[in-house]
Amino acid sequence: MEWTNLKTIAMAGAIVAALGASALAQDKIELIFPDVNPADVPRSVAMTDIFAKEIGEEFELKPYFSGTLFKQGTELVAVQRGNAQLALLPPSDFANQVPAFDILGAAYVIRDAEHLQKVFDSEVGETFGKLAREELGVEILGVAYYGTRQVNLRGDKEIKTPADMSGIKLRMPGGESWQFLGASLGANPVPVPYTETYTALQTGVIDGQDNPLPNDKAMKFYEVTNQIVMTGHNVGFGILVMSSKVFDALSADQQTRVKAAARKAFDSSTQVYLNQEAELVEFFKGEGLKIYTPDVKAFQDFAQEKYKSSDLSKSWPEGMLEKINAL
Repeated sequence: MEWTNLKTIAMAGAIVAALGASALAQDKIELIFPDVNPADVPRSVAMTDIFAKEIGEEFELKPYFSGTLFKQGTELVAVQRGNAQLALLPPSDFANQVPAFDILGAAYVIRDAEHLQKVFDSEVGETFGKLAREELGVEILGVAYYGTRQVNLRGDKEIKTPADMSGIKLRMPGGESWQFLGASLGANPVPVPYTETYTALQTGVIDGQDNPLPNDKAMKFYEVTNQIVMTGHNVGFGILVMSSKVFDALSADQQTRVKAAARKAFDSSTQVYLNQEAELVEFFKGEGLKIYTPDVKAFQDFAQEKYKSSDLSKSWPEGMLEKINAL
């Protein structure tokens, strides 16, 4: 009888413990995170291996990579509607609703990874954080450097100046600011989803695409192109945002922790990207691609005049370009 009672008590204790663990798991705040990128690129790995673990006691990150949950360009709206809680997006996605963000994606504005972080740690970053909260309903948690965008083309036509880009069908994401970026290089921009770019290059629907070198390798664009022109025209980066409703419901300590986790994650992935960029030139040469630097000054001057004479620059906050350049 005593043994039976002890066994019953032990079983009851195990059930209570299991139920308690289940309750704790259910109490975690679910963070649905849709992303167009593959799960194995550095910024995706940083989200799952560093960000998720840093906040794992209180949050459960649920990532959906390679555009499996939402199509590219719809993630911000998903966060705003409460269908997702996190998104890592380029400035152009925010600019679709708040044009002031366009300046961050303009050619030759953000200079490199270090400059990117300085911008968001400064008064400039505070300004965009306020715009995100008040006009978009999202909280900026951090910024993720992806690498510097270069032009990747089919064929062997040598590109020295923007004039040589005339008539080239260059894949760019949809949206006015991305399309204008392609035009600011002298090309004919064509909107193609990121996940369809490989096939579009393979079939000749487009003549080229522009991305940081790590993206070119991750998406295997080098298999269907012949050259990389090191224009260095744009620093690729994403802004990690959380729904303001979710963020505002957190305690002050939780808010601090999620931002610190984002900073730690992206500090790590940034270094990985920088290391990759240093190594990938030789890799692509080994794959048979021609890699060279054009007249970058000619591209800079051409792009600057394009932006200054366009309506896009009219949306830039007054004096913002000067503040960014001064950092």
